[in-house]
Amino acid sequence: MFLFTLFTVFFAAGLLAQSRVLIPMDATQTNHLKAYGIIFNHLGEGETGQWLLNYRGGSFLTTNTADIVRKARVRNVRIDVISELDAAGIVNEVEQPNVNMAAINLEAAPSIAVYTPPDALPWDDAVVLALDYAEIPYDRLYDEEVLRGDLEQYDWLHLHHEDFTGQHGKFWSIYRNAPWYISSVQKLEQLAESLNYDSVKELKLDVVYEIRDFVGNGGFMFAMCSGTDTFDIALAAAALNIVPPEIGGTALSADINERLDFTSTFAFENFEVFLDPYLYEHSSIDIEVDINRISESLDYFTLFDFSAKWDPVPTMLTQNHVSSIRGFYGQATAFQSNTVKNSVVVLAESPGRNQVKYLHGNHGQGTFTFYGGHDPEDYTHRVGDAPTDLSLHTSSPGYRLILNNVLFPAAEKKKRKT
Repeated sequence: MFLFTLFTVFFAAGLLAQSRVLIPMDATQTNHLKAYGIIFNHLGEGETGQWLLNYRGGSFLTTNTADIVRKARVRNVRIDVISELDAAGIVNEVEQPNVNMAAINLEAAPSIAVYTPPDALPWDDAVVLALDYAEIPYDRLYDEEVLRGDLEQYDWLHLHHEDFTGQHGKFWSIYRNAPWYISSVQKLEQLAESLNYDSVKELKLDVVYEIRDFVGNGGFMFAMCSGTDTFDIALAAAALNIVPPEIGGTALSADINERLDFTSTFAFENFEVFLDPYLYEHSSIDIEVDINRISESLDYFTLFDFSAKWDPVPTMLTQNHVSSIRGFYGQATAFQSNTVKNSVVVLAESPGRNQVKYLHGNHGQGTFTFYGGHDPEDYTHRVGDAPTDLSLHTSSPGYRLILNNVLFPAAEKKKRKT
């Protein structure tokens, strides 16, 4: 009996060693979002794998263990256990020179940080929703942690829909008497004072500098909504006061739009800063939003098709089971094409509307990706709206773009150096 049990154990182990796990990411996948968590945590346990770009929606091929099979079943993620021979056949198919596919090695799970206020609710940020639903571990940090150098511990950073210009989201005109707005302003002003800054603008600018250096040293930065354009506005207006006196209490600098420095920005140039405190818009980077002008059913953006073998990075960032994705609004919904730098790679745009929805670029040794809008499954997302339940959107193509960015650093063979 003992010998039979031993034989069974070794036989099962032999089967595992001689097989692989394929995680399909096409329309046959039962839960696309949790599939990212499955492969991410598998890498975190010391396993390796491959990202099969443009093969069945950007599928994953990895080692077979009892743990990954169990977790996939519990999370309703479809996996296919295949032989090593079949796995080799798939890789051979993907690597053929005449097909637009590629096999990218996934080496190690990156360390993840989310820049977000300590009292932010989980549903305030689509990225936090995605990470929590996919069960991908991450740490939260905010201004104090960034300024003391904690970013050195991480590979990948997401920027909460922050206003890095120090204008508190330009919510003053609409919500200046709302208790939540008053409380938020007070907390930020107290934080700035406790860190020896004269204003929130000065505090946020130093935070932007730290994040800029994080990227320059090889970090991966991903931002959505107002975390995109206000980051660049803060850099361009570093030497200027662009905060209206109604919001910041001090006079504006002179000739602001003639003095903006676009050489220091990541993605945008040739834009104007809007100085009217009653205007709920930071600059001419963002598109003009008119929800009455276009039907929600007709609002979509299209992912560009890249060469998997020659342009693996943008190909990774655009992996999906569909090429057209429903649009969605945010404080920064999408970016005017004429404000996007030529050095930036446009990943998705709205056809015929000169709107860039999704872009990627390099800064120093690192990269940044900007994704316009607030929540891919909440079209308008107004203040006070109920949180999105991702269990109802398990195959959301808009959320897949977020998780592509989370997994992207795993394709780097060497860890970031600081």
